[in-house]
Amino acid sequence: MVSTTKIKSVDFYRKIPRDLTEASLSGAGLSIIAALSMMFLFGMELSNYLTVSTSTSVIVDQSSDGDFLRIEFNISFPALSCEFASVDVSDVLGTNRLNITKTIRKYSIDPNLKPTGTEFHSGSVGKVVKHGDETDEEYSEDSISLTAQNFDKYSHQHAILVVNFFAPWCYWSARLKPSWEKAAKIIKERYDPEMDGRIVMAKVDCTEEVHHIQGYPSIRIFRKGSDLRDEHGHHDHESYYGDRDTDSLVTTMETLVAPIPLESQRLALENKSNNMSDHVKRPAPKSGGCRIEGFVRVKKVPGNLIISARSGSHSFDPSQMNMSHVISHLSFGRKIAPRVMSDMKRVLPYIGGSHDRLNGQAYISNPGDSNANVTIEHYLQVVKTEVMTTRDHKLVEEYEYTAHSSLVQSLHIPVAKFHFELSPMQVLVTENRKSFWHFITNVCAIIGGVFTVAGILDSVLHNTMRLMKKVELGKNF
Repeated sequence: MVSTTKIKSVDFYRKIPRDLTEASLSGAGLSIIAALSMMFLFGMELSNYLTVSTSTSVIVDQSSDGDFLRIEFNISFPALSCEFASVDVSDVLGTNRLNITKTIRKYSIDPNLKPTGTEFHSGSVGKVVKHGDETDEEYSEDSISLTAQNFDKYSHQHAILVVNFFAPWCYWSARLKPSWEKAAKIIKERYDPEMDGRIVMAKVDCTEEVHHIQGYPSIRIFRKGSDLRDEHGHHDHESYYGDRDTDSLVTTMETLVAPIPLESQRLALENKSNNMSDHVKRPAPKSGGCRIEGFVRVKKVPGNLIISARSGSHSFDPSQMNMSHVISHLSFGRKIAPRVMSDMKRVLPYIGGSHDRLNGQAYISNPGDSNANVTIEHYLQVVKTEVMTTRDHKLVEEYEYTAHSSLVQSLHIPVAKFHFELSPMQVLVTENRKSFWHFITNVCAIIGGVFTVAGILDSVLHNTMRLMKKVELGKNF
């Protein structure tokens, strides 16, 4: 059995009897300084241990979110009517999706970008409209030709005024003309303007009159008593999106007339005012703007998001198209939830800086000046950033982009084009937390190091003071 004497022989910390030690004022001062130094260095080490450091690296894109990318946007077009606004997507692989509607919402807005109604629903864009047969049959022109001078007269005189806004150069206007005139003749015979007066069909040559029509032909329905827009003074109207053959037009007109009593319209005709010139002249019907919001999913290859005026049964005058827009929001990928962002404040310097760079930007062009036929293009370079956390092993993904915009003269119908290109590389931000054992080792090094250094300083100071005393007493040593 090993004796306690032998065990004591391996003691590294042998004790010196207290009676053999001597306390000094310098030693006390160094002890206090050493204790304060240990506490200060321990606090610094603890703070360093609790702080999570990050490392940034650039690697080949290893996305875990599939082959598709989500683009969210909210863009306002003050001069593009919702009835013709179309959201299209194309890419270098041949994808060409026209008039996306499933994930898109449209709201009519005024020139000040304020909503003028509820969500806009229309079947005009992309719908196949039936026209009358193209024949050389002769027909008379029984629809009334309206001008700025007589528009108010007819809109106040008749309960319903249906107007065909056309352009002679337009193919679709030419297709509509025979059916429109035949329908006008039938309606005129059934509802005589002088005896009945509940409805009249008219037309406006948009190349001769000031107008606010964007697509030709456009059929507008004006109702007496609701022909003023509250703030702007423009004629309010309904748009007709149905078929354009004679039978469909006549059926629609009769449906409009049916709810209106004949006697009330006769009284209105008998008592109508003869001083129409006293009324303030108002401009032709004005199409409002459109706010387009929603999202589209695109392939992760170079491509385009295009917003333009599109219709399968209308023509557009490029010189009159104004694609000015204000971008309220444009981002790639899913938006990081505020709760997740609040939990990750320590990595905010690495994300959230450029994921919505175009927000709040306005791009304005005026077709009346040198900016006619202007396409507004945005070139976006997209880079993915991933943040890997160590505490709960969360992977936060965000797409950031740079943007360069320009106004380009075009011979075709102007559009708003967003060309996006994804980088094949991605930025990986990794959180690095120090191990507990590393913390313990550093704490031991601090305590041992400070204690040792303080002991050496105390020994040097003590021996120096002894040497000075001997010199003072003149002793030889």
